[in-house]
Amino acid sequence: MPRGSETTAPAGGLLPARLGTPVRLIALVVGAALVLSFPLVAPNPYILSAGVVVLNYAILSTAWNFVGGFTGYISLGHAAYSGLGGYATGLLITKAGVPSFVALILAGVVVAALAVPIGIAALRVRGASFVIVSIALVLILLLVFQSWGAFTGGSNGLVVPRPFPDLLRPEHHMVFFYLYAGLIAIALLAWWAIDRSRFGMGLKAIREDEDKAQSLGTPTFTFKLIAYVVSALFTALGGGLYALWFGDLDPIFQFSILTGSYMVLMALLGGIRHLFGPLLGAFIVGTALEIFKLEFGSTQLHLVAAGLLLAVVVLFMPDGIIPAVGNLVKRFRPTESSIREVTAAELLEQNRARAAAAGQPAPPATDADAASETKAEVKR
Repeated sequence: MPRGSETTAPAGGLLPARLGTPVRLIALVVGAALVLSFPLVAPNPYILSAGVVVLNYAILSTAWNFVGGFTGYISLGHAAYSGLGGYATGLLITKAGVPSFVALILAGVVVAALAVPIGIAALRVRGASFVIVSIALVLILLLVFQSWGAFTGGSNGLVVPRPFPDLLRPEHHMVFFYLYAGLIAIALLAWWAIDRSRFGMGLKAIREDEDKAQSLGTPTFTFKLIAYVVSALFTALGGGLYALWFGDLDPIFQFSILTGSYMVLMALLGGIRHLFGPLLGAFIVGTALEIFKLEFGSTQLHLVAAGLLLAVVVLFMPDGIIPAVGNLVKRFRPTESSIREVTAAELLEQNRARAAAAGQPAPPATDADAASETKAEVKR
């Protein structure tokens, strides 16, 4: 092959890649504007509160994705950390008199510290065994917080004082909507940074083949533990923010396997390997759940709908909506030939055409070029 074969592909082939970044930036700006404007256009406080609930699901599913998306470990008991974050925040405020948002941050740190020994024990197993361990964790915490009524309030629940007692209900919802949006932005930035780091490459190697990654020198257990603790931190912050917003904690709801299942469903629906996958899944599932609860609140039809949706995702879109749509778009794009598929004769002809257009002498043909050109003529 002549040196010309090492040149880059024609500009037409690079056009979609060049346009990709501006399109993504525009989509990001438009999405952020839509989210931030929602409290201003919400028709009533109920719709605004439903928006807060959806954002709560969004931060929980995004936090879960630090483990599920990067390492491939499926945890159905991540509600343990949102419950711990909520109760730690509430207990620091009611028992120790700590200011609300200081208690929120301290609760996140405490839960992250607790996640270290839990992760050391849980991450020694894989697959179905890890799923069972995660479920066992949330059930144990449910029993503890239900039984320890003198400290946690037990089945009667724990009332958490509102951080802004002077605000009316609509303003209260609006403030927490923006607080949730800020927390989600921080979590997305952290996920984005990890995804593009050497640490993130190690986590994705674990997801693809943990044994091979370990044999190549990746400290798999340390990497998994760090991702697990980061996930627990953001999950706890989401649970603590919910405690400050809602103001009433019930152990049956806070330590619910159903909540952990919703996290997995939302992340899977949007796409666990994509930055915005859990957000898209939370918007779809969270909105659908709120509609079902409003229309059929006295029944359990929302659980049936969630189960059917999970089955559809697993059967027809195992990688999620965003990858599925991306693959669909690629199928309708014109195929771009790789430079390795261009013969020497075709490349020589392209170089001659470019030289003629620029008023330069045509590049000389080598023996290999002449042979390839002869073969091309014979084929014609």
